[in-house]
Amino acid sequence: MAKKKKTSLTDEETRLKTKVAEKRVKLENSEGDAPFRKLHKRLKRVQRQRRRLAIRKQHAMGKKKADAAAKPAAPAA
Repeated sequence: MAKKKKTSLTDEETRLKTKVAEKRVKLENSEGDAPFRKLHKRLKRVQRQRRRLAIRKQHAMGKKKADAAAKPAAPAA
């Protein structure tokens, strides 16, 4: 069996967003459609993963580096 190539989270998220938008237009009752709910849940799961990863990276940088990036350096006189 060939290994499936992993897609990046952003690629998957944009692909799912377009699918959800297309299906939402087609359906009159999106809440009652099980495949649509499943697709929407996958989209939300990918969005949560992206947010978790961003927070994890932010914490890994440490407080000192985060403060330095937030505050611009004062000009020397």
